[in-house]
Amino acid sequence: MGRRLVPLTLDNLPDLPQRCRSCVFWELDPVSGEAAVKAGTSAVEKESWISAVLLDWGSCGRVVYIDEVPVGFVLYAPPAYVPRSTAFSTSPVSSDAVQLMTGFIMPGYQGQGLGRVMVQTVAKDLLRRGFKAIEAFGDARWKEPACVLPADHLLAVGFKTVRPHPTSPRLRLELRTTLSWKEDVEMALDRLLGAVQKEPALRPL
Repeated sequence: MGRRLVPLTLDNLPDLPQRCRSCVFWELDPVSGEAAVKAGTSAVEKESWISAVLLDWGSCGRVVYIDEVPVGFVLYAPPAYVPRSTAFSTSPVSSDAVQLMTGFIMPGYQGQGLGRVMVQTVAKDLLRRGFKAIEAFGDARWKEPACVLPADHLLAVGFKTVRPHPTSPRLRLELRTTLSWKEDVEMALDRLLGAVQKEPALRPL
């Protein structure tokens, strides 16, 4: 079974799940995001965001393929490129960290270690670029697929709470710890990324 992970670009953006290609939950501030969805321009805004981040900062995501079939992705960027992050009461993301925005593994491909491989690939990329950690905003009341990662699942894969909150805590994962993960973390990551699906509709925080 051939497996490869490649940087997210405008060329392979169509390989993301349909609802994710035009979701701008993280890429725009709440007001602009709502306006883009209503105007039907969110797909264009998504492309513009990816293009700008690639030009200014570099790789901001990974897409995983199994036998040339796209089966998952992860998206990340410094908080300066993630307008929605300022809408959280537990912001800002630490200056030495990059924000893990979202990720997803297609049903049928979970439990194969893809979650660990994706996050370790991101970790190696960010370590080379001088970052020390990944931070994420968690949903402490997560009940269904949405754009915000479930806080309980983030804790299960090694994230630690750095700013508690009853609904949207901020969590942190030290990058060097990802390089020696064991199977239990691998399985937990698959569950985490398998549970998260970005939705085009915006929801209040």
